[in-house]
Amino acid sequence: MAIKKSELYSSLWKSCDELRGGMDASQYKDYVLVLLFVKYVSDKYAGVADALIEVPEGGGFQDIVAFKGQKDIGDGINKIITKLAEANDLVGIITVADFNDADKLGKGKEMQDRLSNLVAIFETPALNFSKNRADGDDILGDAYEYLMRNFATQSGKSKGQFYTPAEVSRVISQVIGVNSAQSQSQTIYDPTCGSGSLLLKSADEAERGLTIYGQEMDNATRALARMNMILHGHPTAEIWQDNTLSSPYFKDADGSLKTFDFAVANPPFSSKAWSNGLDPAKDEFKRFDNYGIPPAKNGDYAFLLHMVRSLKSNGKGAIILPRGVLFRGNAEAEIRKNLISKGIIKGIIGLPPNLFYGTGIPACIIVLDKENAENRQGIFMIDASKGFVKDGNKNRLREQDIHKIVDVFNKQLEVAKYSRMVPVQEIEGHEYNLNIPRYIDSQEEEDIQDIEAHLLGGIPKRDVQALSDYWQVYPTLQQELFEAANRPGYLMLKIPGSEVKSCIFSHPEFISYRKDIQAVFETWQGKHTPLLKAIQPGDKPKAIIYALSEDVLQAFTGKSLIDKYDVYQHLMTYWVESMKDDVYILVEDGWKAELTAVTNKKGAVTDYVCELIPKELMINRYFKTEQAAIATLETKKDEIVRQQEELQEEHGGEEGLLEEVTNDSGKITKANINLRIKEIQKNPLFADADELKVLKSYLKLIESEAELNKEIKEATQSLHNQVLKKYQELTEDEIKTLVVDDKWMQTLRQAIASEMDRISQRLTQRIKELAERYDMPLPELTSRVEELTAKVEGHLKKMGMVW
Repeated sequence: MAIKKSELYSSLWKSCDELRGGMDASQYKDYVLVLLFVKYVSDKYAGVADALIEVPEGGGFQDIVAFKGQKDIGDGINKIITKLAEANDLVGIITVADFNDADKLGKGKEMQDRLSNLVAIFETPALNFSKNRADGDDILGDAYEYLMRNFATQSGKSKGQFYTPAEVSRVISQVIGVNSAQSQSQTIYDPTCGSGSLLLKSADEAERGLTIYGQEMDNATRALARMNMILHGHPTAEIWQDNTLSSPYFKDADGSLKTFDFAVANPPFSSKAWSNGLDPAKDEFKRFDNYGIPPAKNGDYAFLLHMVRSLKSNGKGAIILPRGVLFRGNAEAEIRKNLISKGIIKGIIGLPPNLFYGTGIPACIIVLDKENAENRQGIFMIDASKGFVKDGNKNRLREQDIHKIVDVFNKQLEVAKYSRMVPVQEIEGHEYNLNIPRYIDSQEEEDIQDIEAHLLGGIPKRDVQALSDYWQVYPTLQQELFEAANRPGYLMLKIPGSEVKSCIFSHPEFISYRKDIQAVFETWQGKHTPLLKAIQPGDKPKAIIYALSEDVLQAFTGKSLIDKYDVYQHLMTYWVESMKDDVYILVEDGWKAELTAVTNKKGAVTDYVCELIPKELMINRYFKTEQAAIATLETKKDEIVRQQEELQEEHGGEEGLLEEVTNDSGKITKANINLRIKEIQKNPLFADADELKVLKSYLKLIESEAELNKEIKEATQSLHNQVLKKYQELTEDEIKTLVVDDKWMQTLRQAIASEMDRISQRLTQRIKELAERYDMPLPELTSRVEELTAKVEGHLKKMGMVW
């Protein structure tokens, strides 16, 4: 059975637990990623003729497994990895981690156990990459990205810069038009490539592929990039280790810088030592000619100008830089003016703060395009700083944020408070300052308090008119909620504030709108249900979700009140949380409802579960009657328990009729009641008839509860057995109905309904807020204060207080 991707990720992360303590994440990532690499190439290429990677004898993962439990396991692993490295020109790439380092891995038995446990995790059948059919979805590459992201998170402020968040990489790759590449011979370059994540995400956008070039100054990080390229299916990518600014590696035959079709970069922000080994005034590659030399202590523009020089005459690129490059003065202002004058900057995208590992400062994407630069009359700007979600101690772009940025940029759409095309002439008027707030006012409208309304009452008409988006969809609702006040420009709420919600939710226009939106979803559902039920082994999950998500955006485009990107996000969130795992199971194993045994700590089977079809789905479709019968029994039991509580409340406590049968824990037991009844029956002359009556009533309730518990247990076990039997009898069509109709589509339908509720809740909340704000005008407040003051003074005088 195919492992869920989420379980794959967690098992990989578990491997890191074996290494924590002796080193931090910036170090143990080398061990985990090297083992992952060896496991992958061994599964994929061992014994395969003419394979991209040669797995020599004595140089594969199974050779490492043979060292489990051995005293010399560390030295053994080193030798095996060296063999693999030497056979594939990967020395210095996969030999960066010393598996025999006692300082990091412990001495003697500690190292032996730690490495044996680590190897055992990678040995699990769940990590058998040779059986992965969904190659186009790059399950291994995704796992590598997962590890890299977590390593970056845990590596601390100064050590996480090797990784560019995948979400930002996706934005960059799509706004520079990589998907327009026509052949594998076209090139993409990253002068500060880190672990290669930005390069890979960009190259993946090209349907026919691209030739990849990258340079990275740190040798260990360059090793990550080389492994990353191989694991993602780009073994021929050229990744060089050296300082890009002082010693750029990629050059043409005449010694000039090699130029590329596309370039991307996320360089170290504001590098103070950028000119080490370089005389900028005599730069042999003429990167600063006609632009200006960046400040000696800030290298942001040095990397940008290197990129400009590295692009072909029609090349396109994007670079991530701190927002200060948009407005800082002096030398940078002159460079900025020259870049704008030459038309090289196509666009600027302002990003949210705290996205990147290693820095929390706000950054931006500067999009470069040399094609037709001399005729460029403006710069397209986007302020995307408010679109994100909190993710631990970082912020992260959501799927809807990514899609919106890309849509708006590529279509050059002007959206209020979000984006606009800024003419160069306007920028010149601001002395070539590119600070986004100068051109896009993204601030929310201030909620103005109305002094007259506070004094005289009423709701300002302008506040009600500001809700015009709602009144266009619900044209008569406004008249049902508001009426004219006793003076022009103000309205009064017709109904109590507590009834606003029910008035809106029951209004015919709201109900009609809800049905219209539901119909849009049902049309989308009708179109895609047959396609989803046609999923078969070998299909590509990423292609499936792409088709679903793009069409849901199209379906909800232009619909009033509801934001198509919010609907899109519901789908993408469900995809990540659940649906993706389901689809991976289907493309690996087909439409099978396989049961997996659940065991306790002793290894005994306690239950069976089906990852694809939870029991609740089976019960809701096939066993509603049985479930309802159990629910009825539960209700009867709850009533019995309630009656017990009433009797205990009435007759418990000191000198109560149930005091003698209540134990020290405050509980009444059947044994205590029977014992007390026997005592009473032995002495009938002294018996309290009321006590005996209450005791017998309580005893009857206990017996009824016990009988109900027995019935519930038997009915539950019977239902459980029926469900397990039904799992084994399910036809393929029944499985498709359960998964597609009952699970996926029902969940998405509920998400749409929640979005509708959210929309109307916002209207409800705003109306109630306005009503409460101006509910009691100042004269009434003053009068009420005077009234209460008089009452207090009267009470004080009665108490003898004089002042």
